[in-house]
Amino acid sequence: MRYGKPPDWQWSAYHTGSKIDLAVSGLVSSSSSLPAVRPWFANHREKKAMRLLTKFFALLVVLMATGSLALAQSTEAVGSAGGSASAGASKAEVDALRSELAAQRQVIEQLKAIVERLSQANPEKNAETRMLPTNSSLEGEPRLVNAVLMQPLAVAPSVAVAEQAQQPVAKKEPPPIAGWNGEHFFIKSTDGKFQIQPYGYFQSDYRAYEGDGAPSNTFVIRRARFGFQGNYGTRYTFAVLADAAATNGLILRDLYVNAQVRPAFQVQIGQFKEPFAQEELTTVTNIDFIERSLASLLYPSASTAYRSPGITLHGDISGGALQWWLGAFNGKGILANNTTNQPEIVGRLRFYPMRNKKDSLLQGLAFGGSVAFGRTRGLSNETSFSATMPDVAYTFFPSFRINGTTERYNGEVTWVHGPWGLRAEYDQLNQFRRNVGSEQAGNLGFLTLPGIVAKAGYGQVTYLLTGEKRPENGTPKVKHPFMGPETSTGGGANGLGAFELAFRYDSIQAHEPGINLLNNPITPGFVPTYINHTDQFTAGINWYLNYWVKYQVNISVDRLKEPSVTGQVPQNFVVLLNRLQFRF
Repeated sequence: MRYGKPPDWQWSAYHTGSKIDLAVSGLVSSSSSLPAVRPWFANHREKKAMRLLTKFFALLVVLMATGSLALAQSTEAVGSAGGSASAGASKAEVDALRSELAAQRQVIEQLKAIVERLSQANPEKNAETRMLPTNSSLEGEPRLVNAVLMQPLAVAPSVAVAEQAQQPVAKKEPPPIAGWNGEHFFIKSTDGKFQIQPYGYFQSDYRAYEGDGAPSNTFVIRRARFGFQGNYGTRYTFAVLADAAATNGLILRDLYVNAQVRPAFQVQIGQFKEPFAQEELTTVTNIDFIERSLASLLYPSASTAYRSPGITLHGDISGGALQWWLGAFNGKGILANNTTNQPEIVGRLRFYPMRNKKDSLLQGLAFGGSVAFGRTRGLSNETSFSATMPDVAYTFFPSFRINGTTERYNGEVTWVHGPWGLRAEYDQLNQFRRNVGSEQAGNLGFLTLPGIVAKAGYGQVTYLLTGEKRPENGTPKVKHPFMGPETSTGGGANGLGAFELAFRYDSIQAHEPGINLLNNPITPGFVPTYINHTDQFTAGINWYLNYWVKYQVNISVDRLKEPSVTGQVPQNFVVLLNRLQFRF
């Protein structure tokens, strides 16, 4: 009786872009064909698979030899024995042989499953040595047909592998950096060239007055401002600031971009403060008193937070030893168009002669001055400066219709050293009234009336009792903060904060010369003279709880020496101001 031989098995090994199909039919000697093929395996896993295949071939040879021997013995027994006995013995042997062959096939199937699992394990890491089924249709695979090695259809690597190798690896941009720099929160690029910082502050006041005709005691949100500042590249900085507590409905304060060609030459355009005086350019969170001095009434655009649309050229020379500004503005206030064809021109210089001398007592000395020229238009209902006191106690001088040139002059000096700070300033404003006679009571015709001249100045001193250094335009770094972290701003252990004493004297006067035109035959009339003067003494204490929170108390005595309103007599006003400020 004839029996079929065991089924054929094929193994495929993939190595460095070449494919080899090895067919084993019946009993094949692996040692005779392997030398003709270059090595398949280059690592431990490949060697392990090779050993497993060798064991499999050896076992297969033993099984086939055992089967052949059993078949030969069965044939001899049948030829030498009698009829029925031989037939019976031959049938038993055949059954035993079939069982043995079935067991051999099962072992072969198990070995095949093990080899396939090894070839499929970690397909990504084992890309160089993988087992492929014999019926694989991948183009370019070499095949062994009837135990003869054939040339591949194409020797190129697998299309999928080639495409994957050719795909460019996308470069991942590093994520932006966010955090706290000790002064503000920030979001910036990893190289620091692009950055944005939210910032803002609010000031809550309580005001109490004593004097005839003074306003009522009241709480007030003096300012509530929020904005963003940052840099775009290495040469551009920007800022936008809005005031939610604005009483005139114009909430925008700052909106500008500054381009730095070099430190000595920069261009700033947008809406911002006109660079006229040192107290004006001091940030409102860093002023030494709750309200600015009486001289601030004479600054450009004083009624709209000193801001106006325009452009400024400026720079720092020799490391800031000389600072300069030259700007052109509408001069009419926040978001306001110009009413004439002539912008308001502002020029300013400030000197720091000993700024680079770190050990000098005069390192913090600065002085300078500025001039400004503009033009007003009476037909646009423009009037002289607002003479309402900064603490709103009273108005000391009436307003008049103006038309023509406006001139402003300023001189200033600052000295800061250790805990001390001294500042002084003088300002003058000349407002002309050309051809405004017809706008006066009595209709004086198109007559030019005498201009209005106002002069103001102040002197002040501050001293930090707790020993902190007084910056020129900044907040002292509190040594022992109260209820606030100071690790990034120079502070140490918690304490009671920093305390500062402050005193200021300031004065202002305004003069509107009268004119007698009673003998004028065409438009007779008379313009009265106004010469009003007021001054102020202010004493205060500033408590810096920490770097971001400040509480101030000011007591002012405002002396009205000349009547400013009909029926109001000269008198003294006592004003108590309290302010809690928080900034970030």
